[in-house]
Amino acid sequence: MEYAIEVKNLYKLYRVGDEVVRALNGVDFQIKKGEFCAIVGTSGSGKSTLLNMLAGLEKPTKGEVIIAGQHIEHMEEDELVSFRRENVGFIFQSFHLIGTMNAVENVALPLSFRGVPRSERLKKADKMLDLVKLKKHKKHFPNQMSGGQQQRVGVARALVVEPEIIFADEPTGNLDSHTSEDVMHLMQDVVRKEKRTLVMVTHDNHLAEYADRVFHIIDGKIVKIEENHHEKEESLQEKDEGSTGKKTERNPVKKDERVQADKNNKKEKERA
Repeated sequence: MEYAIEVKNLYKLYRVGDEVVRALNGVDFQIKKGEFCAIVGTSGSGKSTLLNMLAGLEKPTKGEVIIAGQHIEHMEEDELVSFRRENVGFIFQSFHLIGTMNAVENVALPLSFRGVPRSERLKKADKMLDLVKLKKHKKHFPNQMSGGQQQRVGVARALVVEPEIIFADEPTGNLDSHTSEDVMHLMQDVVRKEKRTLVMVTHDNHLAEYADRVFHIIDGKIVKIEENHHEKEESLQEKDEGSTGKKTERNPVKKDERVQADKNNKKEKERA
């Protein structure tokens, strides 16, 4: 079995005054290549700390982090910067688009750090925007796009460097529930088509249903790992579409559930 990510006996301790806080408390798991995994937990559960460890943004107190076959826990900062540039893509909650650049230019930006010639990077960016269904918005600036469209640009930007792994930190945190579902469908489909590994951090159990596997984290420990059987759901969906002639929603969420989800998201942001 070939793994994109391996985590072994991972600990992260912080000292707050005289108290030692265990942000991560002995975490072990593997993520296969091409897998979409969600790490789910409430604020303070350790999910963001874990994502930072996987991305090499923080160093563990103890344990091993193996990404794309390389141990990153002992890498120096310049090695980590180079490693992330070559192997990792990021999708952020707040989009982080450059306001003075249009969609194509924003997507092409990571390629400029690799020294890719302008004509080539714009061509690749153009292709990625087609992939995320923004063909008509390539010349639009961020303030001319909706939140959902901006996040699609963010997804295209993460993909343009052809990363081994994509990390997504609350990628729908600034979107309403309907737009969130659209973006999640997009991420799910694109990851499968491009055969990328995606690790998403979220507090939303509804969004985690789009992942192949869900890691539940509480107090710095992975307490449960669930599998979502999308293939079975999709075959049933196709059968239903064939008999009724109507397209069914892959992960249907009732209107009242969407409203409640929006309320919960708002409360979570207020607590954060």
